[in-house]
Amino acid sequence: MLLLLFAVFSSAGGQIMLKHGMKGAAAAAGRDGGSVALRAAGSPWVVLGLVVFAVSALAWMTTLAKVPLSVAYPFNALGYLLIVLAGATVLHERTSLWTWGGSLLVVVGLVTVMAGQQG
Repeated sequence: MLLLLFAVFSSAGGQIMLKHGMKGAAAAAGRDGGSVALRAAGSPWVVLGLVVFAVSALAWMTTLAKVPLSVAYPFNALGYLLIVLAGATVLHERTSLWTWGGSLLVVVGLVTVMAGQQG
């Protein structure tokens, strides 16, 4: 279970790093010219995000070797929630009430699925 949570959290963390790096790369390319892709390739946040995401993929594969897919996969919903929360707090993205309401439904769904796994 700990490895599963690590896979989900590191995947979300990697995505946040990628978004932060790509935002900076796009801004630099827009300001100074040049290719966004080349700026991204030289961005420490993009490179670190890719590494963290790759580590999360390895953790996910190891998890799948040990845990039934029907147990592991619903935890990806937790990753969605982490992304919405980090997008709003870390990246300062506007998040609508509809998104928060949908996120609440995801939480209810995740709790429901996990309760079904326990019983």
